[in-house]
Amino acid sequence: MRAFRAVGGTPRFVQRAQGAYFWDANGQRYIDYIGSWGPMILGHGHPAVVEAVQKAVLDGFSFGAPTEREVELAEAIIALLPSIEMVRLVSSGTEAAMSAIRLARGATGRSKLIKFEGCYHGHADALLVKAGSGLATFGNPTSAGVPPEVVQHTMVLEYNNLAQLEEAFALHGNDLACLMIEPIAGNMNFVRSSVPFMRRCRELCTRHGALLVFDEVMTGFRVALGGAQSVYASANSGLPPRPDRHGQGDRRRHAAGRVRRTPRHHGTAGTAGSGLPGRHAVRQPGRDRLRPGDAAADQQARLLRSPVRQDTQPGRRPERRCRCRRVAFSADCQGGMFGFFLLSELPQNYSQS
Repeated sequence: MRAFRAVGGTPRFVQRAQGAYFWDANGQRYIDYIGSWGPMILGHGHPAVVEAVQKAVLDGFSFGAPTEREVELAEAIIALLPSIEMVRLVSSGTEAAMSAIRLARGATGRSKLIKFEGCYHGHADALLVKAGSGLATFGNPTSAGVPPEVVQHTMVLEYNNLAQLEEAFALHGNDLACLMIEPIAGNMNFVRSSVPFMRRCRELCTRHGALLVFDEVMTGFRVALGGAQSVYASANSGLPPRPDRHGQGDRRRHAAGRVRRTPRHHGTAGTAGSGLPGRHAVRQPGRDRLRPGDAAADQQARLLRSPVRQDTQPGRRPERRCRCRRVAFSADCQGGMFGFFLLSELPQNYSQS
C-alpha cells in the first residue's frame, strides 16, 4: 500500500509479473513503471536471471559470511565507476545513505549536512526533514517519532538554486560534513540538476573540505553504464564526486563505495554507494553483462553513453496530442529514466514539479 495515501485510490495487489507487465489480483494487466523501485532493470522473469537464481539457491540462501561472488561484484563496480575504489555491500538505500553520512562525519570531524527538497535518501531520522524558516536555521522533522534535535544538523535547500547554495556554504561551509544529492532526481518525477549547479556543488565542497555524495540508487547503471556521475563528468571537470551511493539490487541488495583518499573510520572500510542489479542469486547474469570488454557491455555502453541533454524523445506522441488539445506538456529523459509533465517548461525543483 506504499504511496497510495499520497495519490488516492485503492492499492493494486499484484498477483504476478512478466517482462514489462504485472497483473493484479483481479487479473487486470498493467504496464510496470515501478520495476520494484529499481531492481527489475531487465524486466520481470528474465530467463538468464531466473536460471541464475535457481542455480544459486542450490548452494544456499544466505550465509552471513563473505562469498566469492561479493568480491566479484565489488570488482565489477570498481571497474565501471572510476570514483569508487573500495566497496561495502549493504541491504538498502537507507543503509547506504546512513553509512555515507557517518563516513563523511567521521572523516571530516563535522556534524552538519546539506540535502535538497524533493530528493529522497531513505528513512533515516536525520534525513526525514523539511526546510526551516531560512538558511540560518536547520530543518524540521517530517515524521512522527523523529525528535527535533536529531535533524538540527540537517539543512534543506531548493534543488538547482545557486543563490541558496552559495549562501549556505558562506554561513556554514566550515561546519559541513557533506552535501548529499540525487544528481538526477527521480523522486520528484524526473528533474535533473543543471550543469552549472552541479559544477558549483563540486567547487564549494572542495573549497570547504566537505564531501560531495551522489545518491545513485535510481540513476546507477540506468542513465548510463557509469551512472549519473559519468554523465556529469563529461560536462564537468572535477567530477565524479567522492563518495557516492548506488542501489539497484534484486531483493534490495545495495552497495556502498568510497575512494581510498577517504580515511577509514568506525572500524569499517567506509561507505558511500554503488551497486549492480541483483543479490547473490542474480549477480551472475548482471555481472557478466556489465563486465567491461564484454560485447553486451560494450553495446549497452554505446546506447547509454550520451551528454547531459534535454530530450523530449519519449514524449513526442503525447506532446502532439496535448498540443492538439491545448494542454501544456514537456518531457525529459536520460538513458532508461524519463518523466512527463503537464507543464510548458521542464521544472527545475520540487515546487515547480
